[in-house]
Amino acid sequence: MNFEEAHAAYIQSHLMRRTGERRGRLERGHKEAEKLFCHHVWWPLRGNFEDLHPEFEVFDWRGLSYFCDFAWLTKSVKLVIEIKGFGPHVRDMDRQKYCNELNRETFLSAMGFQVISFAYDDVAHRPELCLTLLRMVISRYQPDSTPVNLHSLAEREIVRLACMLAQPLRPIDVETHLSINHRTAVRTLQALCSKGWLAPVTGTEGRHVVRYELQPDRLMRLQ
Repeated sequence: MNFEEAHAAYIQSHLMRRTGERRGRLERGHKEAEKLFCHHVWWPLRGNFEDLHPEFEVFDWRGLSYFCDFAWLTKSVKLVIEIKGFGPHVRDMDRQKYCNELNRETFLSAMGFQVISFAYDDVAHRPELCLTLLRMVISRYQPDSTPVNLHSLAEREIVRLACMLAQPLRPIDVETHLSINHRTAVRTLQALCSKGWLAPVTGTEGRHVVRYELQPDRLMRLQ
């Protein structure tokens, strides 16, 4: 089944299960931006639309109904995905709408959802970036979605730790984060250096490696 057939079946299946405003919102809301996301990002990454709910209704902190562009719901994941155009979400947004949007996203996070947003321009013109970033998010929940050049869980977690700390890693950082011994931490850090994810940083005398620096260019080459 090609994308067009799969996408048509996907939307039709949700239309058949909905009534009232939930159906109307899907008919009105799932337009160019949402279909581009499905075509350029989700379909290449997943190859199906299982557990992806278009125009998914949630409540905000005021108890008012709100429709997210997509929600990916599994036993372990509650992921809200929004496609945001510059016009309605920046140029035409007043202060109150801006406050409401931020409050809604914070409330959804409190309710157990992870909320991520993509710019329409990126979805339309730089979908490979969106695909890469979404793959990185999903890999937190499904290790088999992680790029093949990061084989072990320890290596993946070290890369995440480097991103989180935003500074060169010390072996003690890895030992503490993963609860492993010094030798294992150093061995794993060295393995990441050999794969190009990290670069060793020597001390002031230049004789001993004391830290390991993340190579940012690798993050955008995740495929």
